[in-house]
Amino acid sequence: MSTPTQKCEAQLLFAANVRRFRKAQSISQEKLAEYAGLHTNYISSVERGERNISICNIERIARGLGVSMPDLLSPQPTPDSENS
Repeated sequence: MSTPTQKCEAQLLFAANVRRFRKAQSISQEKLAEYAGLHTNYISSVERGERNISICNIERIARGLGVSMPDLLSPQPTPDSENS
């Protein structure tokens, strides 16, 4: 019996940021996959936090979204922290 891959905080943060940037730009996973030169199923699994993604693919996704690599790995401020 195989054990499911354990997701680390960095994977979940990256997944959430990819999804957030993609949705903010109103582009589909299919379009992001096209822009990044990756398969749609790969983008989907990245957004679910299922991939221990390589630095090369982080770069491809960042370019596809038109953001920096650090943007995809940075925690986003919560609404409460913006008002302090």
